[in-house]
Amino acid sequence: MRIRLAAAFVTLACAIAATAAVPMTKLNVEVKTPSGKPIDRADVVIKFVKGHSVIKLGKQIRTSWEMRTNQDGIAKVPEIPQGNILIQVIAKGYQTFGETFDVDEPEKTLEIKLNPPQPQYSAH
Repeated sequence: MRIRLAAAFVTLACAIAATAAVPMTKLNVEVKTPSGKPIDRADVVIKFVKGHSVIKLGKQIRTSWEMRTNQDGIAKVPEIPQGNILIQVIAKGYQTFGETFDVDEPEKTLEIKLNPPQPQYSAH
């Protein structure tokens, strides 16, 4: 019984140590027009692309998030693993944005400017 309890304790301690070893970042995404006005209710999708091994991250750490910006054009993301992340932003009346960023600080704010849609043209 003591051996099982000790083994369970060691397993739990290893899991906590592995999770604590992953550096995390608190991220804010600011979505604005080219003139600097905030865009509210823009859909923001964030996906962890690469950096620390997903095996090291474990199942308790999320690797993708979906949210909307507030009236100030800000989407506050819970702590995410540091590394490369893909950010996609979709807002009505603007071009869709998608880009990969390298995040390696404990706290970071990314400003994303959305362009108006391009006029359609025909090659015929």
